[in-house]
Amino acid sequence: MKYIVTSALPYANGKLHVGHVAGAYLPADIFVRFLKLQKQDVIYICGTDEHGTPISISADKEGISPHTVVARYHASIKEAFDGIGIEFDNFSGTAREEHYKLSQEFFTALFEKGHIQPKTTLQFYCEHDKRYLPDRYVEGTCPKCGTEGARGDQCDKCGQTYETTLLKEPRCKICSNTPVIRETRHWFLHLNRFTDQLKEWIAHKDYWKENVRNFMLNLLEQGLIERSITRDLSWGVPVPLADAEGKVLYVWFDAPIGYISSTVEWAKNIGKPDLWKDYWLDPETQLIHFIGKDNIIFHALIWPAMLMGQNTRYCLPHDIPANEFMNLEGDKISTSRNWAIWVDEFVKVFDGEYLRYYLAANAPERQDADFSFRDFQQKVNGELNNVLGNLANRVFAFAIKHFDGVIDHMKLDHEAESILQEADLLVKDICENYRTYQVKRNVKTIIDLARTGNRIFDERKPWVMIKENRGHVQQTLWLCAALLQRISVVLSPIMPKHMLALREMMSLGSIGHWEDAFTDGKYVLNSVKPLFSKIEDSVIEAEYNKLQAMAKPEPTTEYQPLKPEITFEQFAQMDIRVAKILEAEAVPKTDKLLRLKVDLGFETRELVAGIAASYKAEDIIGKSVLMLVNLQARKIRGILSSGMILAAHDESGIHITMPDGGSPGAPVQ
Repeated sequence: MKYIVTSALPYANGKLHVGHVAGAYLPADIFVRFLKLQKQDVIYICGTDEHGTPISISADKEGISPHTVVARYHASIKEAFDGIGIEFDNFSGTAREEHYKLSQEFFTALFEKGHIQPKTTLQFYCEHDKRYLPDRYVEGTCPKCGTEGARGDQCDKCGQTYETTLLKEPRCKICSNTPVIRETRHWFLHLNRFTDQLKEWIAHKDYWKENVRNFMLNLLEQGLIERSITRDLSWGVPVPLADAEGKVLYVWFDAPIGYISSTVEWAKNIGKPDLWKDYWLDPETQLIHFIGKDNIIFHALIWPAMLMGQNTRYCLPHDIPANEFMNLEGDKISTSRNWAIWVDEFVKVFDGEYLRYYLAANAPERQDADFSFRDFQQKVNGELNNVLGNLANRVFAFAIKHFDGVIDHMKLDHEAESILQEADLLVKDICENYRTYQVKRNVKTIIDLARTGNRIFDERKPWVMIKENRGHVQQTLWLCAALLQRISVVLSPIMPKHMLALREMMSLGSIGHWEDAFTDGKYVLNSVKPLFSKIEDSVIEAEYNKLQAMAKPEPTTEYQPLKPEITFEQFAQMDIRVAKILEAEAVPKTDKLLRLKVDLGFETRELVAGIAASYKAEDIIGKSVLMLVNLQARKIRGILSSGMILAAHDESGIHITMPDGGSPGAPVQ
């Protein structure tokens, strides 16, 4: 079995922060390290994403070339990865000749089969700069919430996306003049042509994470639409058509092709230029993409469709373990506000493997997680130092004092043998958890093993028994050392350097193979020193204060004006009742509407609610909501909507009002 493991290409227009690492890079690195310990045939492929309008804008502002911007951030990002021990087999970039050639081949194959077709669209044009303005080259007032400074394609305040030409009070980000709307020609990928293939492909992915599989099934149910894959830019992969001068491939079309071009580069670098084919052209290869949840649509829908449309039969993604987001001190990470912990700066203060451990212990695998400096300190001091480090220190110190640093392999009594057998069962669980990306669970299990060692040491009291029964003490020391030996293996994908240091203190050396590493024997201690060190309060306080000082203030919240005053009698005419949602499904060809069937106790009704951007249909079935039931019915998308559920709307999205109690039909008074 061959494996290709990738992480989403980091964008070469900024530095790497801890949220990036927690979502896509550390989980992949841990998985790859585990596979390599299993002697699996695996390559870990990545590189920087080096095209797109933000890079062009940065270059224009600084008066430098996009190549210079890309080179700067490529080096910065790679240095940050090195600082926390993320090891790629190849770390490339998309602004390279091999990648341009391959991306154009992808486009041509899809175009010749009719999957890509041109269409005339409307776009902003700056008459001052004589150029069309892609979405990020325009800013103005959000057409959804009215916030100023909104981007051309999305508002950072309310999170809504929209057609660029709907932006109010638009202005060119280059010269600040008001652009005009003109017709332009672009090329679109018709995803609906791949619907049947994608349905057949996803049908066998019952092992996928629920958030990824449900996302795909929901999109396929709604119906796939065409997506623009070209832009009016000078920076990017040129569209390989005679009538497409000035057009480049949209960054999200060419970026995933970087996984293949980086593998091609890897093969050339090791002197085996055709070796990449053994991986990408083998249908049995397990291609695994580690991403954040914001990249699901590109990796689970668009990218597979692009692969399906090629003349070359590339392997398709086997799994896409998308993680949730990492927040910071209870707030969303925001690079625009400088509310972020930058990895390159962090590793100048703290051990990079301390960050690996903390992000693994606090991994956003099933839900959003939060990075807190105090929690980081507690995990390092309270778990690594006080539990695992303490176990190693007390066992080694006692062995050196009383047995010249030699811990002989002893026949264990029944109690000790049972503890070791239980530990070996946990090792098997840890192995399976690594296979299924459950790193957070593994950290807890491993630290619990260390806690078991400390408990054994306390209960068997070697400092007392040394005067009465040296054999009993030797059993205790060997059992605790055997637990440390097991920990040195199972924690090594997360903390490779520290676990190698632990093994060298026990004269074990590096791990050759996962299974062989659990062979028990005599432990001869060598150059023993503290495994971890505590983080002082003053250091944490300084870093927290620096974070607060560097952060830019939150934009002022703008509230909608109050509506005209009404009388109590007018309010009393509204009949609001508790309703239980019986069924929910997406309204076809929309991304905001859900069709609901609700129970009012005395009857059931259907209605349409614009909540799909914030709630998945399957998550609200069985929930109770508040509903205005005497609102005049009206047709929405051909569905007679007989009522309206109550919800609040702010910059973070839509929030349904869900009562704690009340049976269906109960009135709100």
